[in-house]
Amino acid sequence: MGGRRARTEAEWSVLLTAVDVLLGRIPELTEQLIGDLALHSPLYDLVVPRDEHWQQISEAMRYGIEAFAARRSDARKDLVYAEELGRRRAEQGLPLDLLLYAYRRAGRLTWDALLDIVTEEDPDALPVLARTAGAMWAGIEQQAATTAEAYRAGEREMRRRSDERVQALLDALLQGDAAPGLAARAAAGLDLPEQGRYAVVVLPVDRRDSVHRVAAVGGMRLFWRMRAEQELAVVALGSCSPEELAAELADRCHGPGGISPVVDGLAELSRARRLAETALATCGAEERSLVRLSQRLPAALVVGQPELAGELVQAVLGPLLELDPADRAVLLETLDAWLAAEGSAGRAATRLYCHRNTVFNRLRRLEHLTSRSLSRPHDLVALTLARDAHRLSAPTSP
Repeated sequence: MGGRRARTEAEWSVLLTAVDVLLGRIPELTEQLIGDLALHSPLYDLVVPRDEHWQQISEAMRYGIEAFAARRSDARKDLVYAEELGRRRAEQGLPLDLLLYAYRRAGRLTWDALLDIVTEEDPDALPVLARTAGAMWAGIEQQAATTAEAYRAGEREMRRRSDERVQALLDALLQGDAAPGLAARAAAGLDLPEQGRYAVVVLPVDRRDSVHRVAAVGGMRLFWRMRAEQELAVVALGSCSPEELAAELADRCHGPGGISPVVDGLAELSRARRLAETALATCGAEERSLVRLSQRLPAALVVGQPELAGELVQAVLGPLLELDPADRAVLLETLDAWLAAEGSAGRAATRLYCHRNTVFNRLRRLEHLTSRSLSRPHDLVALTLARDAHRLSAPTSP
């Protein structure tokens, strides 16, 4: 595409003479534009203080007129000012369409004023002035494009800063910061109720499967946070339950992972995080599911007291742990299968690919070694808790 035709000396003479007069009329044009914009939308006066608006319009008009009459375009003060103005209007919250309307309305007033000046001073020069119209409107469109780009950049930066502030508030709630008004500020920033039904999901960052970080699923909203060793999601449950949350995330967030019980407000997120971490701690090394704390309360009691858990393992399983590793593994595997089968030797045998009498024989041997009876509730609880404690404290051994 060819370049724009250079202005002739005659055109320069007409243009410079008219521009000299036009620069003196900037206060009048500014006042007219301010009035036109107020009639077009009340938002101009609501968003931009009138004194500031008047000064900025005056400056923008002066830079634009000077650029139109400049012989060189390498120092475009009009574009620099358009960029500043775009960012400023984004910060003030004036809609972009109103900002662009102001620029184009200013261009129309400026062009009409030029026509009036040339008509008054030298009517015969009107055809000469008309040939400069294309250049003037191209300049105005460039100013509008520059201010629009700066406006959008300003909006992105404000969103980024706002997101960072909100995420910092969310992190503080998860950490247990009790600063006054913290939950209310987070609620406003996230557009969430301060009091409502929430849960926290905790995932280790070194799990094998990647996470599909959904922002909303099944009527629930999720807000993800990354930490050094964990990835967390604060979940606004609405009317949903942790069970429904687990079901919705099952195909998106493979475990291991822990889900807290429901808490009643944003101020309770720290407690929810701790409970979700406890649920995660009940997952064995090979577990690949999201578990709810309510499913693992006995194991949660064990992992919550590691010193007592160690004592429990030694007191209940001590003789068993002295066996040859392969022999010990068979007995513990049989206990696991029997517990998973809810005390059915037949179903446990199916899991273990052996005869049900083999299951009975192994369980009787386990009872003899531990001096515990699986038929006594107290002993069964002790064996179950000791098995959980051993499994979770020594994940590489069965």
